[in-house]
Amino acid sequence: MGAYGLWSIVIANSLIFIIFAFSFTRPRTVRDWRSFGAFAAFIVALFTEMYGFPLTIYFLSGWLGNKYPGLTVLNHDAGHLWWSLLGLQGNPHQSPVHSVSEGLIFGGLLFLAFTWRHLYQAQREGRVATSGPYAYVRHPQYVAFITIMLGFLIQWPTILTVLMFPVLVAMYGKLAKLEEKESLEFFGEEYAKYQARTPAFIPTLGRRSGIDRQANNN
Repeated sequence: MGAYGLWSIVIANSLIFIIFAFSFTRPRTVRDWRSFGAFAAFIVALFTEMYGFPLTIYFLSGWLGNKYPGLTVLNHDAGHLWWSLLGLQGNPHQSPVHSVSEGLIFGGLLFLAFTWRHLYQAQREGRVATSGPYAYVRHPQYVAFITIMLGFLIQWPTILTVLMFPVLVAMYGKLAKLEEKESLEFFGEEYAKYQARTPAFIPTLGRRSGIDRQANNN
């Protein structure tokens, strides 16, 4: 268990990701706090198992020991389950799986920061956010959260975070619908046109919001 019980690292890593996300979401309403709180809970659950107590590895230790006799189950590297299950050799931090996960995690964080700039500017001007990422999807902040969580799932899957992930995705979908209802009430036809031309979460490649194109042309 020498690789675990590192609670100071659990706290430090959790705070780093939570504070970063907070700085670019700045929740104000109850709904905002629900969205941010769910993401924070996912992060805490993840790092608790990564450096605190490996609950998933503990539950799977018998099966892993039988399936992979040479695997040191409570070694920290074994927590990279995809590395173990795929029988990869060498340093798990240098595996293709880890590279993909890091790309999703840090790409999602950068996307979240980039998104906030456009949302903040639109809020200051009292208009619908249609520039930057908002020209391609209506809810890029939720896309960023989901991307970050997916990256962590690939890097360090746990029973709890695997169960939490679909629940959180469904919750973000529900929150997105509530936001759109409020935006329609507040912005009216302006938002209705934007909603009709712009996908909610998955962008259509090569296509931007008609509202944003018109604004750029003007």
